[in-house]
Amino acid sequence: MKISIKKSVMTMALVVPGLMMNVASAQEYNLTVAGASPGGLWSLLGAGLDSALKAEYPGSTVTYQTSGGGIANVAVLQRGDASLGIVEDAVLQLARDGEDPFREAVNDDIRVLSYLYTWAPMQAVIREEFAEKHGISSFEDIAKVKPPITIAINKRGNIASSVAEAMLEAIGAGPDEIKSWGGDIIYAASSEQSGLIQDRRIDMFLNSLFVGQSSIMQAASSVDVKLLPLSEDIIQEVAEKTGTNAFTIPGGAYDWAPDETPTVSISATLAVRSDMDEAMAYNLTKSLYENYVKISGVHPAMESLTPEIMADVEVVPYHDGAERYLKEVGLR
Repeated sequence: MKISIKKSVMTMALVVPGLMMNVASAQEYNLTVAGASPGGLWSLLGAGLDSALKAEYPGSTVTYQTSGGGIANVAVLQRGDASLGIVEDAVLQLARDGEDPFREAVNDDIRVLSYLYTWAPMQAVIREEFAEKHGISSFEDIAKVKPPITIAINKRGNIASSVAEAMLEAIGAGPDEIKSWGGDIIYAASSEQSGLIQDRRIDMFLNSLFVGQSSIMQAASSVDVKLLPLSEDIIQEVAEKTGTNAFTIPGGAYDWAPDETPTVSISATLAVRSDMDEAMAYNLTKSLYENYVKISGVHPAMESLTPEIMADVEVVPYHDGAERYLKEVGLR
């Protein structure tokens, strides 16, 4: 495991009569955090984690390590190839239960220190012309109407793709059903989906994106689109199956979406190995929570972060050291 801890002790050579001098100690942590590709929000989060740790333990570093993303980061942590890993809650549930792509349950290996964000909702963005032609006003209507719809979801291996599949299956619109209606499901990266809907090669994309993300804004600039809301029952079913959380996109978040849009959201956690030293986990957690503004300041999309949100992970337990800190400050 790429962890090094340096301890140094500095003592005062001069003793002033009548004055008791305490021995001061300083500790430095040199850690790695497994994220995803270089650039993007996760690399910024790595910089925020570094700043938060430095604020508490000067001289410490958190180095961002590129990776294949949350699913890969579970294995990275298990192997001890990184100290920390950014892992989505939906991935943690798959890992906890030993579901595909995990061959066996890893719930005893992985713990968390914090949520990093909880607001990357699954957004069903559909061409307005197509929706009106087929009378589609909600996500469930897709299965009721059975239109020849072509839907783009994220690439296989991306957790947003798995959640999208679960959402479609929950309403009875799995791949076989959609193909029987004359439609199709295609797998495309987030960067490709906007162009596909603009070129009318797809009728809808379903992806985990921050509200106001540029790809959505770009699509809406050249083709009329709308958001499809999920019913409460489907939200509950999907959340239980995937480890996601209920989320409401505020009305007016987009000029063309005046009403609130209920859906589910994929959230990102900061995960560690369960055998991390308890004192280290405590110190890291304290650093992150007491300096959370260093993390929330890395990008406007992070402005909503609070200690209360950070302490709200439920899909897997907090590390014992993190739990101890959270209880001390009344967050658990």
